[in-house]
Amino acid sequence: MPAISRRAFLSTGLLWPACLPAAILTAQSRIIATATPAWAGGRPRRPRVYTRSDWKADPPRSKAEVLDRAPDRLVVHHTATANTGPTDLEAAFRLSRTIQRYHMKHNGWEDIGEQFTVSRGGYVMEGRNRSLPAVEAGKHVMGAQAADHNNHTLGIETEGTYTAGLPPARQLSALTALLAWLCDVYDLDPHEAVIGHRDLNRTACPGDRLYAYLPQLRDDVARRLGERVPARAEAPPPRLALPAGPYGGTALVGDLPYEHGPAVGPHDLTRRG
Repeated sequence: MPAISRRAFLSTGLLWPACLPAAILTAQSRIIATATPAWAGGRPRRPRVYTRSDWKADPPRSKAEVLDRAPDRLVVHHTATANTGPTDLEAAFRLSRTIQRYHMKHNGWEDIGEQFTVSRGGYVMEGRNRSLPAVEAGKHVMGAQAADHNNHTLGIETEGTYTAGLPPARQLSALTALLAWLCDVYDLDPHEAVIGHRDLNRTACPGDRLYAYLPQLRDDVARRLGERVPARAEAPPPRLALPAGPYGGTALVGDLPYEHGPAVGPHDLTRRG
């Protein structure tokens, strides 16, 4: 029997042969009612994403490169910034503008590096230019967020520093909703696709505490996609085990704001950042 995608399985699982006994149909209906999200169509809606126009992004130096394929990994970062300060919408917009300015002026990149940013207030912002239209078309914008892996990964900046504590509940909720939508659009299994920056590069990002939370985050995303997930005991914070690589810096605690590890490497398709 050929393998079918997660989306196809969930979709076709709603259609049962008429010849099945009523008792089996009733039992299967109860399973579906438990497993299927409450929103329309059984699929997660796109969360509210504030566009570059909303947060008044500066023009990029060049148009982002759009690859005619989906990413296979969704990389969770933290911004290595303070866990204090305003959390309103304007603060979220200032965050995106500040990161873009840092990436373009300090790093010399063409634009902001990541594709999406989630503020501590739970607001989701589009990052690199063309990111939102590319996702909606099932394509991938090349960013600058995971060195030597930008051609197949999409990056999400989570505002804050999460070495010892977790993001606020509203930020985790927004991150979960964004990841669920991305997994649905790209037909990804969250248990394989959702990873941390340290899984790819020599860095402590996204912080020990948030990294230890990723198994729970994957489960929460899977539930939003209508999958049945067994109960899981929370894992202790992992010991820092950095993958080998050619990079000198480790960015263990974010010595500088917005610096959380290697973002552009010699094997990326583009060196412009």
